[in-house]
This record gives sequence, C-alpha cells and structure tokens, in this order.
Amino acid sequence: MIVPDTFEEGFNFRTVVGAFFIGFVMMPGAIYLGLLMGARLGPAAEWVTIILFTEAARRSFVTLGRQEIYMLYYIAGTLTATIGGLFIAGGPFGQFIWNVYFAGSPAAASFADQIPTWVVPKVGSEAFFKRSFVQSAWVAPIIVMLISNVLWRLNWFTASYVLFRATSDVERLPFPLAPIAAQGATALAESSSKQETWRWRIFSIGAMIGLSFGAIYVGVPTLTGVTLAKPIEILPIPWIDFTTGTESILPATAIAIGTDIGIILWGFVLPLWIVLGTTAAFILTLFINPTLYHFGILHQWQPGMGLVDVKTANWLDFWLSFSIGSGLIVGLIGMGSTFKTLMRQRRARREGLISAAPYTPPEGRGDFNVPLCVGLFIISTLGYIGLSHYLVGRHSEVSGRLLFIFFFFGFVWTPLISYIDARMVGIAGHFIGFPMVREVAFILSQHKNVDIWFAPIPMHVFAAQVQKFREVELIGASFRGLLKCELLAFPVLLTASFVFWEFIWKLAPIPSAQFPYAQKMWPWFARQRALFMTATTENPELFLSAIDWRYITTGGVFTAVLFAILARVGAPLMFVYGMIRGMGATPDIILPELFGALLGRYYFLKRYGRQNWRNYAPVLAAGYSCGMGLISMVSIAIALIAKSISQTPY
Repeated sequence: MIVPDTFEEGFNFRTVVGAFFIGFVMMPGAIYLGLLMGARLGPAAEWVTIILFTEAARRSFVTLGRQEIYMLYYIAGTLTATIGGLFIAGGPFGQFIWNVYFAGSPAAASFADQIPTWVVPKVGSEAFFKRSFVQSAWVAPIIVMLISNVLWRLNWFTASYVLFRATSDVERLPFPLAPIAAQGATALAESSSKQETWRWRIFSIGAMIGLSFGAIYVGVPTLTGVTLAKPIEILPIPWIDFTTGTESILPATAIAIGTDIGIILWGFVLPLWIVLGTTAAFILTLFINPTLYHFGILHQWQPGMGLVDVKTANWLDFWLSFSIGSGLIVGLIGMGSTFKTLMRQRRARREGLISAAPYTPPEGRGDFNVPLCVGLFIISTLGYIGLSHYLVGRHSEVSGRLLFIFFFFGFVWTPLISYIDARMVGIAGHFIGFPMVREVAFILSQHKNVDIWFAPIPMHVFAAQVQKFREVELIGASFRGLLKCELLAFPVLLTASFVFWEFIWKLAPIPSAQFPYAQKMWPWFARQRALFMTATTENPELFLSAIDWRYITTGGVFTAVLFAILARVGAPLMFVYGMIRGMGATPDIILPELFGALLGRYYFLKRYGRQNWRNYAPVLAAGYSCGMGLISMVSIAIALIAKSISQTPY
C-alpha cells in the first residue's frame, strides 16, 4: 500500500461508543474463546465491531472513513488482546486468574509459599475458595497492577514512536504484514461509502468461510458445553494428536495437525520462503528427535505420551539448551546486520549518494516531539525501576546487583533489542530476540527468592507496537488519534476486565472440562514457568539439570553453520529465519501453514495473477476472522446467558 497524501484523526464520538461496545459486549466472548479453544477473538472482534458500526452508519446516511474504521479496529484489538500462548484475553484480571492457578498448581508446590502477596493471595485463602476479586487480599495485587499498566502504556507509546521514526521514516523498511489491517479497513470504508470494489467481495467470501467453519468448530462445543459435563467436539480442539500412533516409527517425536483452517489462510499471507524454511526445520526434527532418543539424549520420553508431554520432555532434555545457543547466534547476526546497514547508510550520506538532510514527516500525520518522547520514556523507565526496587530489591541481600540489573534492562537492553527486532518486523514481518537473558541475569544476581520473577522489570520488546504506527500511517490516520484511543481504552479495559472475569470465574473453575484448551495447555505452561523459577530458589538443581552447555554449543554451531551455508548458496534471508523458527517446533501449525502457502503459490497465484493474489490474501484472512467472530459471539452469548441463569437460586 502507498501512504496517502492526507491524514485525518479518526477519533470521534463514534469511536467512544465503539470502545464501550467492544469492552462490554465483545470482551466476554474473547475471554471464553481463549479458554475454550486457545484462539484470539481479537481479529474477529475488530471486524465484527466495524461491520456493525458501518451498517448502522449506512442506515443513518452517514459514511465512516477508513481512519474511523481503523481506530475502532485498534481499540478492539487493545481490549481483546491475549497473553502469549496462554490465550488469556480480557485485560489484567485474566493474568490474576492465571496466577491463582499457577500458585496452586503441582508445578509450583515447592516454592508456592515464596510467591508474594502483591502477586496473588496466599494459597488456601478465602479469596481462592470464593473465586472472587472482591476480597481484601486482592488490594495489593490490584494496586501494583494499576501502577504497572500506567507505566507500560507510557513506556511503549513513546519508545515505539521513536523506533518507528528510525525504521520507517529513516530506513524506509517495508513492514510486509502491516497492510493486512489497512486493507481490511479500506474494504469496509468502501462499503460504507457504497463504492464497493474487489475488497468487499473478497472480504465477504472470507467471512462466509469463517461463519461456516466456525459453526462446527466453535458453535457445537460451546453450546453443548451448556448442558453437558464435557462439550462435544466434532473437530478436536486445538489439534488432532497422532503422537502415540506414530511413536513406533518416530519415537520421542510429536506429530499433530491443527484443526483451525484459519492457519491455512494465514499461510496465504506469510512469505513463502519463511513457511518453507519452517517446514524444512520441522522435517529435520523428524530425523533428529529419534536419533537423539537412540543415543539416550531424549531420555525422559516414554511410550504412550501425548503431544504436550512429549514436548515437555524433549524441551527439558535437549531443545531448551539448543534454542539458547541458536537464539544467541541469531541475535548476534541480527545485531551485525543492523550495524552493517547503519554503516552503509552513513557511508552513502557521506558520499552524497542519499540525502543527508533530516527526514521531514508528512504534514497532518500528527507527529510528536522526539526529545519529549525520549524524556517520557526515561521517566516511565525510572518509575519501573523504582517500583521493582520497592517490591523486591530493598528486601534482598543483593539489592545493589538487582538495581544494576533493573537499570541495564531499562536503559540498555530494552532500547537495543527493540530496535533490532523492529528492523526484523520491518523486513520479514516477525522478530527474533535473544533467549534466556532475563533468566541468566536473575541467576547471576544470586537473589534467592521467586518474587523477582513477578517484579515489573522494565524489560520489553516494542517491535509489534512499532508496526502499529506503520498501520496507522498506511490508513491515513493521525498519530494523535491513536494516543486518544489509548487514553480511552485503558479505563474501559480495567472496568470490563474486572466485571467479566469475576463473572466467568464464578461460573466454573478455571481450568476445567468446560475450557478444553486451558485444561490441556495450562499445566504445560505452569511446568515450563516453574522450571525457570527454581533457578532462584535454594534448590536450583531442576533448572540447572535442564541447561547443558554441550547442547547450547551445538545449537550455536549448528545455527552459525546453517547461516553460512545458506548465505553461500544465496538462499533468501527469510528462509533462514524460517528454519530457526521451526527448529524443535510441533507440526500442529506448520503443516496447515505449509498447505496454505503452497495452495496460494501454485493455484491461486496462477489463477488470479501475482499482484491480484497479493492483494486478495490479506483481505480474505481478515474476512475469515470476521466470520469466525460472528458465529463465536452468537454461540458464546447463548452459553453465558444460559450459565448465568443456571447460577441463580430460583
């Protein structure tokens, strides 16, 4: 997409109404969907909200501009965002639910008494049994959460804007995935103005695919879960597990296929070389894992283990250490690439090949004062450091070391790794960071308590947020409208998060059979997190036994040799990053993603032409998210109403 010549703010009264609609209508669906099937309602909530407002505007003889549509899209994404692989949506109170589960899980039993009360009430307290936040024990966690959230928003907005100016305005990086949101918003803006083009037609096709598939994938288990102890799943959520069936041929190897066809549509959008690199790495693991088992390296695997157990065992035995070495080399190569680019640009300016004049932002884009943003970033980072020191550092025997670590992460590591990863997002659409930096720092500090793992340390990566500014620019919206959306979304998020997590938590324990994804995956994440936390206890043997320098070295050497060979034969950079992405990964996403990429490249691209298909694919994926969201919202609304009625005493 080409950056438009004019910009509009996009924030108005309709945006305010949309924020409340998303917070109090969409958010419960986002929470439920994440617990049920491990999926984000985010894209669905975004497009459902936009379509409803677009249709209401048309009937009121009002036209919604693409800037207004994108602001609704942005607020919907903010209010329905999820926490990593846990897929916990619905704001900060969802994190509290995870903390409650983790503190009482078997994985954390050895150090549960060390988890501070400003994180979660003590295990066994009344707040646990009543499953309610309206308890005095939650006052301290909520206060810490509020302060941390304010600091986070000030920190990310200022830092991301400065990084956007560096990577997009100065280096002119393409940000290949940014047009997805912009294309969808443009399609709906055309519909609102009754000037429908190919975008609306493709968007509608994707929406119908999402509606049809969503009725089977989400509708049936959601509605049957109202009356049955175990919901009916026509397609297993989130994957079909073949691991036990193939263990005689491929021991210690996880084999599964994801059942969400949205992964296939995502394969349409991703660059083909990234998908091929990921697939090549997975094929290598099909040979590597049985070989490692044969030589006794993958020694924890036992016949009969399912995907999650195999993944856990292999991760502890080998892939954790291998990924550390591999990630270090990738990070060093990324830093080297960034340094070479900067030196090349500096040389070109000195020789007059490119203009040495400072870049002037387009008029009307709503740019901010860069020195002011840097100053606010420093202030918010100091706030993080002060809060972390108050909660953890001042009580520690190694207070000085911890204070040094806080300053290092806030003022050295976060700006450095955010810039490197912002360049990766700008080039290839994904980022790669250094692994285990936080863990190593905590171990070297010699602090002996798990409270450090919960401290609001200023260690962030702002690459994803940098892309948001690029999306806003492509849509022709003002950055000042984005700032107003942030100021509006925060109080709405806090209020709706409290109301709906309180309600859903009372309906059933989390996780339970009513929430299949949480029941399957939360134990895995709990074991993974607990392993790292044991590194700062009096008994770190479990963590230390999982770290093997031989395998770290193997990962580093393998990755360095791989980069050298592929660079020698002229393989695309995206193929290299795809291989790193796929090493040790499970196939539930890889295989459907490959199918989508090949289908798009060898069928749809030939049928519609290269340029047309590149335009169609992101709009089709956006439409699918919308259709899936519509059917999900209807099913989840019925389920929540039915369950709330069943909870009444009459």
